[in-house]
Amino acid sequence: MRYRNRREAGRMLAARLRYLKAHRPVVLGLPHGGVVVADEIAEALAAPLDALLIGEIVAPRRPRAVIGAVGEHGVVVSNPALVRKLGISPGDFGRAAAHAKAEVARRAAVYHPWSSPVAVGGQTVILVADGITTGVTVRAAIRVLRARSAARIVLAAPVAPLDVLRAVSRHVDQTVCPLPLRRRTAVALWYHDFRDVAEADVLSLLPREHAQP
Repeated sequence: MRYRNRREAGRMLAARLRYLKAHRPVVLGLPHGGVVVADEIAEALAAPLDALLIGEIVAPRRPRAVIGAVGEHGVVVSNPALVRKLGISPGDFGRAAAHAKAEVARRAAVYHPWSSPVAVGGQTVILVADGITTGVTVRAAIRVLRARSAARIVLAAPVAPLDVLRAVSRHVDQTVCPLPLRRRTAVALWYHDFRDVAEADVLSLLPREHAQP
């Protein structure tokens, strides 16, 4: 099975999550592509939509190697196996993390210039990605949501490796994934259309009070 695009993936997830409508959940997408998937879920559940800002920590001189992730509340998560494999020093990791934190701060100023993010304290939160590979970004997002006092976290992703789903399931209340994989592969392989999503396109999906130009 392959999804036509993120919109189709979002509709498929929404069908599996409709039972949560009575719980009045908050839907949070991981930028950029996760917000497109989340938009379909939020519309189906008549739920508020926002972006959860997480920054990838990228290895020096290896732009495709994600060695960790950062988020609000000082959250920093590493990918220890990859850090060791690439021989990343603590100093290099710290500098890369600082760069990721600066990018999260920049995005926060763009996404929430005149207001705070949607409140999640005491709420059921549906955390949405357009796909998961290593799970490091999702783990950072979960820690941010726990720090923001989310009462219940449901992780929703169209495609993800089974081992990662099992690992993160210990930290959330439920996982929903129509396409669990036996081995890790690129998320793009499971979409016919997986074109990049621009920041402007993400902002156009969010409520105006949360995304002023």
